[in-house]
Amino acid sequence: MSRNKYNVAVVGATGAVGREMVNILAERDFPINKLSLLASSRSAGEQIEFKGKSITVAELKSNSFNGIDLALFSAGGLVSKEFAPLAVKSGTVVVDNSSAFRMDENVPLVVPEVNPHALSNHQGIIANPNCSTIQMAVVLNPIHKESKIKRVVVSTYQAVAGTGKKAMDELWEQSKMALSLEGDKIIPRVYPHQIAFNCLPHIDVFLENGYTKEEMKMVNETKKIMEDDSIGVTATTVRVPVFICHSEAVNIETESKITADRAREILSAASGVMVEDNPAENLYPLVLEASGRDETFVGRIREDESIDCGLNMWVVADNLRKGAALNAVQIAEILAEQGLI
Repeated sequence: MSRNKYNVAVVGATGAVGREMVNILAERDFPINKLSLLASSRSAGEQIEFKGKSITVAELKSNSFNGIDLALFSAGGLVSKEFAPLAVKSGTVVVDNSSAFRMDENVPLVVPEVNPHALSNHQGIIANPNCSTIQMAVVLNPIHKESKIKRVVVSTYQAVAGTGKKAMDELWEQSKMALSLEGDKIIPRVYPHQIAFNCLPHIDVFLENGYTKEEMKMVNETKKIMEDDSIGVTATTVRVPVFICHSEAVNIETESKITADRAREILSAASGVMVEDNPAENLYPLVLEASGRDETFVGRIREDESIDCGLNMWVVADNLRKGAALNAVQIAEILAEQGLI
């Protein structure tokens, strides 16, 4: 990494992903001269620890980016649309975790293990992909290099952390209420239905085609990241009563046959991937073990016996880390290494 040190801002610093960004910047010792933590007026004044020191969160304003080299945004699409262009005008490079710019043809959509070369053409804003797309792309890419992927069918089992702290609190409170003897009526507030002890096939809003926005994110973002519009992708995304870590059942059809053993070899050598695949020993990726880890875990790798060139696999990753904060910091590291900040 470059020896230069940078003035860095985290926008949305008090949210679940923002806090994780701060933690990962410290863990990976990103070269920071000064760290600014920004949030809404409601959160301004909070204290967040960074490398043993407390930093006071400041209110996000139009002039917040004066002197800032790099800003990591995780405050929602509306905030990004308003403030990211202002940051760029101030000379700041933005890595944005919202969906605001992901499908903009002038904005790179980057998973460092897949398409880091896209960063060289950035115009001030780099988009961090959707959490469920990131972990799938990390696993698809090495397979795609071996034999072109024709089609992907994915069903997700997504943690409530993807919605934020309020959803995590709601799962906790609903679980306690459901297990209590009081029989209190559970009134959902974050989701349209009770999430505790339930599964909701509904993430983000429904679109005219019957899919949800989350499902179409996976379709469109996968094609952009892998730079291949010919890949067929279809998704069903489901919210499950898990706090952190998304799981995915992924079915892949390739042009030429890849055996399960060969797939394990390919994925074992892939950057950012950890293969856990020994059913005889009950070894396969688990949410409880992936939580807090940087790797994308894959197992249950087996050939799809219904077609000639198909594979099934189970993919699990920490959606706050690799699905959001870590991916953004990895992008920042490449920008620093290549002098793109």
